[in-house]
Amino acid sequence: MRLITSLDDVHSLTLDLRRRGTTVSFVPTMGALHEGHLSLVRRAKSEGGALVVSIFVNPTQFGPSEDYSRYPRDLERDCEALARFEPDAIFAPGPADMYPDGFDTHIEPGNVAAKFEGALRPGHFRGVATVVVKLLNLVAPDVAYFGQKDFQQAAVLRRMIDDFNIGTRLMICPTVREHDGLALSSRNAYLSTEDRLAAPVLYRSLNRARELFHAGETRADVLAAAMRTILEAAPRAKVDYAAVVRPDTLEPAAQAAAGCVALVASRVGPARLIDNLILGPPGAPDEELIELAFEAPATSGGHTRP
Repeated sequence: MRLITSLDDVHSLTLDLRRRGTTVSFVPTMGALHEGHLSLVRRAKSEGGALVVSIFVNPTQFGPSEDYSRYPRDLERDCEALARFEPDAIFAPGPADMYPDGFDTHIEPGNVAAKFEGALRPGHFRGVATVVVKLLNLVAPDVAYFGQKDFQQAAVLRRMIDDFNIGTRLMICPTVREHDGLALSSRNAYLSTEDRLAAPVLYRSLNRARELFHAGETRADVLAAAMRTILEAAPRAKVDYAAVVRPDTLEPAAQAAAGCVALVASRVGPARLIDNLILGPPGAPDEELIELAFEAPATSGGHTRP
């Protein structure tokens, strides 16, 4: 396992791998690794070829009042967690490496980034898209792995990869949850004992929408109202949004159908948490639901797949 901080070195490594005919899998992270991240690493490792994992807390996706300075960082611990997977490289550049003096070009995502997280966190997806383009250019992976938990991010990146004809396949993997349904997140570390007990309310609200959908309710506004009612009944939760949307555009759905996505975001204590469930047939496995949500290409000429 090789720890690389130089942009030139990681590019040279992966270029050499590709010249030798080795496929390259890539898992980009911001560190503070948990089982959700490691499930992506495990999936990438299981599919063979070379594996690169990046660890970079990207400053451009944080707003001025957000938690960039206190975002958890522990590179040594992250490297220890990754060691058992034997990645070919851990790429851990610094901010000055990724954004040197004079850096002045950014990717501006379109409509799919304008709502929900994009509306509440101005500039967030601009920072995400820009850093992902840089990472994909440096690593040039055949496949890049992202989690379903950040569904809007996945939709933004899918559109960007398709629009710019980037030769990387985007693989979206299921959300990993605690025993009580709380989606794993590095920001869960901010939760106090009381907040941690309250945080699964996000999953309960999503489950209620799914139950109603399975019972035959297809009015998206009714499903969204049911989610909001559960969230608002939790005294420690401050709701940002609850919606049922089309998976390709994230526009609110009028009638929920298989493949539509229930989205929620709420502040619980000091932590801002997001979560989602893809609606579909009862008992359908997560992988099948992800395929259902992403079955259509981002554009008529698209080539990315879930």
